[in-house]
Amino acid sequence: MRRGKTIVANTLESEESRVAVLDPSGRLLDIYIERMWERQKAGEIYKARVDNVLPGMNAAFVNLGDGRNGFLYLEDLGRSPHPGEEILVQVAKTARKGKGARVTPKLSLPGRYLVLVPEGKDVGVSKRIEDEEERQRLKVLGREVRPQGFGIIVRTVAQGCHMDQLKSDVEDLMDLWDSICAAASRSPAPCLLYRDRGLLDRVLRDELDHQVAEVVVDNPEELDLVREMVGRFFSQGKGPEVTLYRGRTPVFEVYGVEREMELALERKVWLPSGAYLVIDQAEALTVIDVNTGKFTGSKDLKSTILKTNLEAAEEIARQLRLRAIGGIVVVDFIDMDDESHRQILLETTRELLKGDRQRAKVFGVTSLGLVELTRRRTRGDLKSVMTRGCPMCGGSGLVEREDACAMRLKRAVRKMTGDSPPEALLVAANPQLARHCAEYLLAWEEEFRCRILLREDQSLQWGRFKVEHQGALRQAEHRMRSVEGGTSVVHRTDRA
Repeated sequence: MRRGKTIVANTLESEESRVAVLDPSGRLLDIYIERMWERQKAGEIYKARVDNVLPGMNAAFVNLGDGRNGFLYLEDLGRSPHPGEEILVQVAKTARKGKGARVTPKLSLPGRYLVLVPEGKDVGVSKRIEDEEERQRLKVLGREVRPQGFGIIVRTVAQGCHMDQLKSDVEDLMDLWDSICAAASRSPAPCLLYRDRGLLDRVLRDELDHQVAEVVVDNPEELDLVREMVGRFFSQGKGPEVTLYRGRTPVFEVYGVEREMELALERKVWLPSGAYLVIDQAEALTVIDVNTGKFTGSKDLKSTILKTNLEAAEEIARQLRLRAIGGIVVVDFIDMDDESHRQILLETTRELLKGDRQRAKVFGVTSLGLVELTRRRTRGDLKSVMTRGCPMCGGSGLVEREDACAMRLKRAVRKMTGDSPPEALLVAANPQLARHCAEYLLAWEEEFRCRILLREDQSLQWGRFKVEHQGALRQAEHRMRSVEGGTSVVHRTDRA
């Protein structure tokens, strides 16, 4: 077993960067993926131009450039802007599934230990730092390093930091802010002023702490960068080991990341006990169902249900993080009659979600026994990054039944035969549909007084068909033989 967490970077391909975070046992905790043509937009700062103000929605659309618009809540701005006005905004939520990016005028610049908030005035400390004495110590240091006219937020990784480390971070962030202001003063709107660093840089900035034992990279060009960052972040003590992977087998295969990613795209997730989760991601929310499956337990029913639900809660917290699921989440745990057991489950779920970098909140149990929670969305979920809607079913996961397709084909034949049916029809159909309809051909021919030749066509999608000839039987047979050199499978009756 590893001493701590491992960060594995796969950046050999120029078109795509991937970074995985593994727990001490080697299980995948987080996976970050960024492709060259779709860099993450969250955090980018723009000099935008107001295109349209919508008083009824208390919002405005701002032009970010390149034909892209951002959605701005006027409440964030504190006033109603006028069309054509230029304002600085930052992308708070990336565009997804037809929704434009959400932007805010409340800018923030993340550093290693601090977040600089222009026009702020307070010192905040990450809620994930729970030790009250440490919170007060960091707040005092924060007040001393806070620049006039700015606010700062002390990040979780700052626990145990010294004044010099915080001061250095503030100086770097102020230099960055000055460069953004300079670019804004000389560039016309709309334009991009600031883009966060590359994927590996961002992950190391956010994930590197004393719990990380090793950073593995497969690209020699990244080695010096990673060593420099580790040396800078851990100047006061020993940092994680930095290793260059040189094997022929891809590094994600060696560390089991590829297989874990495949499992993270599946709808069903098995638990060690034999119970399982069913995770359904929809446009508005994510629904997770907990099932006992093969788990029966060795004690009474109530204890079995509680144990299963607690095991499920632990895996749900992991899956939300691994799949980068954000927004509203509804969990249908196994019903529990014991109120004390319900409270144990809720408190356990809250504790498990405290370890999540993204803010998550458990609201409680509804009257139907469903647990509601939300999780902040900052990037595309794994499903949207790795998959697309099926071109055959349109993304529904459903296709038309064979018998429904057959009846649709029969109605088409009825329409073409009418009162004066042709001698023959040559119909090309998807192979599964053709085989399903073959048993009906004799009955259809008698009903419509027309010979029907049914050819299997591999190029047609599920349930599709087309009429290739309508007329004399001899011509239909000639057309059938000429298609693909006569190699197609043809279904026909034995009638003379």
